Amino acid sequence: MAIEDSKIPAIAEEYAQRDPKEIIDLAIREYGLDMAISFSGAEDVVVVDMAAKTGGKFRVFSLDTGRLHPETYAFLDKVRSHYGVAVETFFPQPEAVQKLVREKGLFSFYKDGHKECCGVRKVEPLVRALTPLQAWITGQRRDQSPGTRAAVPVVQVDPTFRNAERALVKFNPLANWSSQQVWEYIKANDVPYNAIHDRGFISIGCEPCTRPVSPNEHERAGRWWWEEETIKECGLHAGNVAS
Repeated sequence: MAIEDSKIPAIAEEYAQRDPKEIIDLAIREYGLDMAISFSGAEDVVVVDMAAKTGGKFRVFSLDTGRLHPETYAFLDKVRSHYGVAVETFFPQPEAVQKLVREKGLFSFYKDGHKECCGVRKVEPLVRALTPLQAWITGQRRDQSPGTRAAVPVVQVDPTFRNAERALVKFNPLANWSSQQVWEYIKANDVPYNAIHDRGFISIGCEPCTRPVSPNEHERAGRWWWEEETIKECGLHAGNVAS
C-alpha cells in the first residue's frame, strides 16, 4: 500500500531522527516488492544488511555502466551470495553507447564533462530500473557532498523521477549518518565491502572517473577530479542538488 504524497512531509519529519533500520522497515512494510534498494557502494550494502535483518522481502538493483572496476564486479557477486538476494542489473542501451563512442571516443568526459556519458550509462538505465517501482531506497548521506546533498531528507516524494503518470517515493535512511558511522557498522556487523576501499578509494564510480583520495581530501574529491570541485553529481540524485 503506497503512502499518499501529501503525507510524506509529515512522515519525513516524524522519522527525521529515527534509526535507519526503522526507516528501512517502514519502506519494506509499506511497499514490499514494489520497492527496491539501489546498490553500488559502502552505504548501499549497509542498507542491504539492515533490510535483510528486518526479515521482510525486498528487491535490489544495480547499474552496470560497463566501465566498473573488476573489484566492483566481484563485490556485487559477493553481496549476492552473502545475502542470498538477486541483484537486478541494468545496463545502458547498446545503441546509445555505440553512438557516443563512435562520435566522441571512449574518454570524451575528460574534455566535455561527465554528464553526457553518465546520462547514457547511468541515468537512462536508472529510469528503466525505477519504472515498475513505487519507491526506492538509496544510501545517500548529507555529508557525502555538503555542497549538493546537505538538505537530503530521510524520505521524500522523488524530486527527479516522479512524473504525472507514476508516483515515486525515495527513502534515504542514512541521510544523517557520517562516513565513520557507515564504516563502524560495516566492521561491527562483518558486512562485505569493495576491496578497493582498502586502497584509498572512498567514493567509487566508474574506473576512468574514480581515483584514491588523500587523508586531507573530502571523500568525493576522487570522483571526476578534473572538474569543478563543488559539483560532484552524475544525475541520479539531481533533484536533491542544492542550487
